[in-house]
Parts: sequence; C-alpha cells; structure tokens
Amino acid sequence: MNLTRSRPSRPTGMALAAASGWFVAAFSMAPALGQDFVVPSTISKQAQEALAQFSRAAAIAPLPAPDDFDAWKEVQARIEMKRAEANSAVVEQYQPRIQERKLGGVPVLDIKPQGWKNSSSVLVYTHGGAYALYSARSRLMSAVPMAHDTGLRVVSVDYTLAPHAKWNEITDQVVDVVRALLEEGRTWNDIAIYGESAGGGLAAGAVLKMRDTGLGMPAAVVLWSPWSDITETGDSYTTLKDADPLLYYPKNLKNCADAYAAPADQKHPYVSPIYGDYSKGFPPTLIQAGTKEIFLSNAVRHYQALDHAGIPVKLDLYEGMWHIFQVFNHDLPESKIARKKVSVFLGQHVGK
Repeated sequence: MNLTRSRPSRPTGMALAAASGWFVAAFSMAPALGQDFVVPSTISKQAQEALAQFSRAAAIAPLPAPDDFDAWKEVQARIEMKRAEANSAVVEQYQPRIQERKLGGVPVLDIKPQGWKNSSSVLVYTHGGAYALYSARSRLMSAVPMAHDTGLRVVSVDYTLAPHAKWNEITDQVVDVVRALLEEGRTWNDIAIYGESAGGGLAAGAVLKMRDTGLGMPAAVVLWSPWSDITETGDSYTTLKDADPLLYYPKNLKNCADAYAAPADQKHPYVSPIYGDYSKGFPPTLIQAGTKEIFLSNAVRHYQALDHAGIPVKLDLYEGMWHIFQVFNHDLPESKIARKKVSVFLGQHVGK
C-alpha cells in the first residue's frame, strides 16, 4: 500500500519544532515564547530559529492518569490527527515505498527508500512517544528520513500502546517481529535495530530479552535520546528540568511510565535497560543525545553501563540540541550530521 498523499504546503523547520512537544501535538498550541529557554549561539541558525518556537507551557501540560483508558484513547487519536500533515510532507519529500503488513502477528510498516536495491539487510524501528503516544504511521518523520539516509529497508513496529498493553507484552511484540524476519531467511548479521526516546529504551530492552531467551542479537543497535530509565533517576532530571523545552516528568512522563509498567517493575532491565547485565553480551551500540534534555543522564549512564562491560559503544552528544531533534527537525544541519553518523555506523556492522 502506498501511503503517499497529495502534497500539502510543506511545514517549515520552525513549524515542525513548534509542534513537537508531547502536548503541543495533543492540545491547542500555547503561545511560543523564545524567552522560555536559552537559545545558544553555538548551534546552527536553523536550530536557533526552531528552538525559539518552543513553549514551556506546552512541555509541562499533564497527561491522563495511568489507568484512564478512555482519556488515553482520546489523546492518542488527537495526536495521530495532529501529526498527519507533517508526516505526509515527509513522505512526499522522500518518496519511499511503504507497505502495511504483519510480522509475527504484529502490525508493521515496511518502508523501502527511493532507489532501494534488493537486500536482506533490514533496520527494525521502535518509535518513541513515552510508550503511550504515537504510532508507526505518525512517526514516519523518523523512519522515512532514516531509510533514505542509510539506504536500508526499515521495518517500523506498530506496537500496542500503553496502557492498553504493558511492558512485557510490548517487548514481546518487538521480539516477535525480529523472529519473523529471521524466519524469512535472514541472519543476525542482516538485522539492526534503532529507536528514539521510549523507543530507544524499548529497543535495548527487547534486545536484552532476545539475548536472555537464547534467540540471539542484532548486528547493531542505535539509540536516540533513549528513555533508558523510566524512573526519575539521574542528575540531568534535576539540573536540566528548566532547560529542557520538551520533556517534563511530574504528571507527564511519570504518568506514561506508570501506564507502561507498575512501579515495582520500573527498574526491570527490559523496562529500564540501564539496569541490564551487559557482561553477558550486547551488540555494538551508538547512542545520540542533546545537551538540552533531561534524558542526558540516561544516555551517559547507559553508555557507561555498556562501556564498563566491554561492549563497543559510542556516545555522540550534540551541543544545545533538544530531545530527538533528528525526528521533528529532520532537515536541520545537526539532524543531517547525526543521521550520517548513523549511516556510517550501520554500514560498519550490518550485512558483514
């Protein structure tokens, strides 16, 4: 199925930035106040313009209670509608071939970049959204540019959102997709996995589950601003809480964390993979993050856990950049540089 639509007027970088907070997408826009945040001179002019559009009021808006299923359905539906235009523009810009299918009984979007040449190599993608927001379709703005820049076929997992499913079922869905790709005749050397934000935590947690169950592990892992610890643990949760233009924990990310996993389970390695035992092995990993996000400690701590265990890992930090800047602002110079590094990294490990 081709998901390309007739082209609307393409959103500018600033328009995409203004739509990128958890709740800016779900509710009406709060006034954009550049003075809400320091806009550093050390980032590109385009990034400065984008950052100046963010609003603190949008970032701190509360999310539904963890067990309010009806409220979550309403928010989830509203976000899908709000994201439709931006995702349509990305598809129109890059012109991929997109097919809806199921792998291992799990719905996915199978994305082949323009000019794709038949190859067994595949990049599995687990989207972000704090486990309770977005979908494979509303995160085409991540998967499509990634497919284009890497030249890889991307399989975007449309996992069931919390609270409608919990962490154990959601990680199983990712494992089932990967198992199905193997059953199609691929080897582990053909498969890599990437995810951003919650999707980064999900990717790492699912790989730990694959390893621990004896299935095996992908050739490489890429994590963008991973939510590697869904508890409010880490220095930057405090030190950057007033500098982060997108993320806020009390009654926002906290509600998402509780919707995904009971508090007693939130430090389980498959939920918060910072707590994983990496001495048992893990694929080569690239972690990217910005210095303006409360998840900075997640990136640093996850890097240290992998590095201490002797896993080949690179921590790639971006001055003055906000949470998953590669996704919502895919045309920024910093975003293009970050994705180019991902392409080089995957080229060193996938299909070898």
